[in-house]
Amino acid sequence: MLELDARDLKCPLPVLRARKLLNTLKAGEELVILVTDEAAPRDLEVFCSETGHKIVSKVEIENCTKLTLRRRVE
Repeated sequence: MLELDARDLKCPLPVLRARKLLNTLKAGEELVILVTDEAAPRDLEVFCSETGHKIVSKVEIENCTKLTLRRRVE
């Protein structure tokens, strides 16, 4: 499982970096991403719905949001 620290990055950077890392994963593998931009969780949800990836979990922790994304099964 990969982890992406995208705290303090403004959208669309968290989405762009998540897309880049998801492309390196095999189908079904997961990426954990930490974000502080308030728009990032919603933008990541839209990105996942448009690309077939899935948000497995979304948790608010210590002034940031931790999302786990699963690469789409092809």
